[in-house]
This record gives sequence, C-alpha cells and structure tokens, in this order.
Amino acid sequence: MVSDPLPICAPATPLLPSAIAVVRVSGPNLGERLGSLVALPEPRRAALRTLAWEGFRERALVLYFPAPASYTGEDVVEFQVHGNPRLVRRLLGHLGTLGIRPADPGEFTRRALLNGRQALLEVEALRDLMGAETDTQIRLAQARAGALPPWILDAKATLAPWVARAEAAVDYGEDEGILFDLGRMRQELAPLEERFHVEQRRARAARHLQDGIRLALVGRPNAGKSTLFNALAGEDRAIVTPLPGTTRDVLEVRCEWRGLPLRLYDTAGLREAEDPVERLGVARVAPVLEAADLVLRLEPPGAGGEEPALARILAPFGEKVVVLRTMGDLLEGASPVSERVVSARTGDLDALETLLKTRLLGGLAPDACLGALASERQQGLLEDLARQVELLLGLDAGGPPEVPASLLQGAWGLLARLTGEDRVESTLDHVFSGFCVGK
Repeated sequence: MVSDPLPICAPATPLLPSAIAVVRVSGPNLGERLGSLVALPEPRRAALRTLAWEGFRERALVLYFPAPASYTGEDVVEFQVHGNPRLVRRLLGHLGTLGIRPADPGEFTRRALLNGRQALLEVEALRDLMGAETDTQIRLAQARAGALPPWILDAKATLAPWVARAEAAVDYGEDEGILFDLGRMRQELAPLEERFHVEQRRARAARHLQDGIRLALVGRPNAGKSTLFNALAGEDRAIVTPLPGTTRDVLEVRCEWRGLPLRLYDTAGLREAEDPVERLGVARVAPVLEAADLVLRLEPPGAGGEEPALARILAPFGEKVVVLRTMGDLLEGASPVSERVVSARTGDLDALETLLKTRLLGGLAPDACLGALASERQQGLLEDLARQVELLLGLDAGGPPEVPASLLQGAWGLLARLTGEDRVESTLDHVFSGFCVGK
C-alpha cells in the first residue's frame, strides 16, 4: 500500500487554452475531504456539478471512482472544467487548501503499482506509450500492456518446483534422504534456456525499434546522401544540388520508414575542405558516428579512390560502417539487394531495408518484436536470467545441492525483479522519472 496517505492532485491535460481541462485527484476519503467543494455523484457516473470556491463558480463534469476499483486503488475524482489555464491553476490552488498536495511526476501510476492495480511491466509499457513517436513504437508499447507475457508465466511455473526441491535437499537431504535430481532438472530447464535466447533476440531488436535506429549517412560530396535522406524522411528536409559541399551541418530527422523508426543523420560531405564553414560541418560528424547504430558510407557510380578525410574519420568505426552503392538506376547489371545497391530517385530501397533488418533486428520483422521486452532494465535482467540458467544446465553431477539451490534462487529473484514483485525503490524512481505529472 502507499506509505503517504495524503491525497494528491494534478492536471491530467496540458495547461493550454482548450475546450476542456481535466483535473485528477487521488487519495483516501475524498467524499469527506471535497465536501465543501462538491457533492460527489454516484460511482462511475458522470454528473454536472457547480464548483464554488473563493468567488469562482464553475460548471464541471465530475466523475467519482471509489477505492479499490479505481486507477490508483484509492478514491479517484476527476473534474472536467473549461480549459482556461488560469482557472485550472485556481482550482488546483484551492485543492491545496483542502489538504490535497500537488502530485509528483508519475505519482498516480506509482500508487497504482504500489496498490496492486498495475504490474511493473505494464507501467513501463505505459511510459513507453506516452513517449512513442511512430506507429511501430505505439504498437510495441501497446503489445506489452496488460497481463504478463506467457513465457514469463511458463518460466515461473517451471522454476518454482525446482526451487522448492533444491531447498528441501539442502534443509532435509541428509536427515530425510532427499536427493536433488540434477539430470531431470537439466531436462526440464533446457526448453527454458532456449526460450530465453529467443526472447533475448527479440528484446535486442525491440530495443532498436523503441529507441529508433540511429542511421548516419556519410560519404564524399555528391554521393547522394541528401537525396537518400529526403527519400527516407518522406519530405524534402535537405537541399539537393549538383554543387559539392551543399550540406554544411549535420541534419537530423525522426521518421518511420517501412515500419522502422529511424533517427536519420545527413552529414557534410567528408573531404579535405578549404571553406571554413564546410570544415566546421565535417568536424561535427565524429560525435554523430559515435552515437550511430549503423554508418552508411554512400558510394555513387564512378567513384574514384577513397577520400583520405573519409577514410581517416571512419577508421575508428569500422565494425558498424557499411558501404551502400547509390544511384542504382545509373548502374547496369548490378544485383540490388545482394550488392547493396539503392536508388533514392526511383524508390528502389529494398537493399537498405534488408540490411537494417539483418544487422540490427537479427532478421526479424517489426511485427515479430511485438510484446518483447525492450527497456534497458528489462533487457539487462533477461540477460542475467539466461546466464543463470546456462550455469544451472552446466553443473556437474555429484556436487552439493547448495550450488543449484543458490542458482535457482537467483533465477527466481531475477524473475521477481523483472515483474516488479521484488521492488527496488531506485528502480521505481528511474521508471517514474519519465512520466508526466498528471499520469
């Protein structure tokens, strides 16, 4: 249960001029605390009420959700008032005089978690939904909402009896003759290890989709960077001319292309430049390459020897630099996908789509990642779970039961942390720091 019983309030809609603004209140005994302001309607039935305080009279639509069947598990009241920011502030100020304090960011959802109305994975999915910028990111977050993933429930069902057997062998093995069957444990946990590896692969791909694939376009001037940039962005964001050195600074755009959320970076043409503005643009490329998931080195038809400046700048990023041949409509006899040839002018970009899915999504389509764990916290715990089960399956026969018992307890504890059953305050603080005040 929530340790702080004091009611909280916050606007659930932005403080901007609008038709309607929503003010949310949560806490114990709201009927009594709000009695001087409003007579609450029947539970879960919207009713018009006149709110009167300090010279103000506001006709509002009021909804009342009594505990425990509410979003937070406490009494919840929502006021729908006219969307005048000053009016909303005055109402919030009056609620303060009634002993209702302003809510911290995400505190409504935090109370829902602490009161058992939501699970931690569901809370994290809600946070990701609020921050989603593309259709794919919205669908990823929605797929993680609701009940626990079936594979987590299966993992708990598989581990629970073995945790109990290992503890029994440790506590009563010598006196009661209880033996721990390591061979049978390996047999039953082997499918679990395989499923963890599948979920690891899906989680790595989902993480790229949730964060957005950072894609840097580099190359010599007139390599087709800006043309490809505009084609992926779906709009003319970069100036395209036959003159070299047109792009002087790093351009960034966030977009969705073929179901892939992208964070695109169009860089200045990398060459030895005399123009001081162009040199400054080249100097700004290195931090972009450092942060990129993939660096596409674009090569147009008829490109000569490698530009020294280009080779020098790309040298530290060799593993994530991939050559992509541009202006494929001017090439004859090329196999577009196998040779990574694209044509932004004609829209033939299949080779790039295949490259991104192979290198960053492990060959998975975006839809195959729906429901996968995606946050850094979730992915880290999943990695630890997989390692824990690998250690269990690698144990030698004949060892003391304390070893598998310890590893099984560790795996069980990691599952509890993943689902939020074992709550760590620092973890909760990090999760809720990304929420808005009224959520």
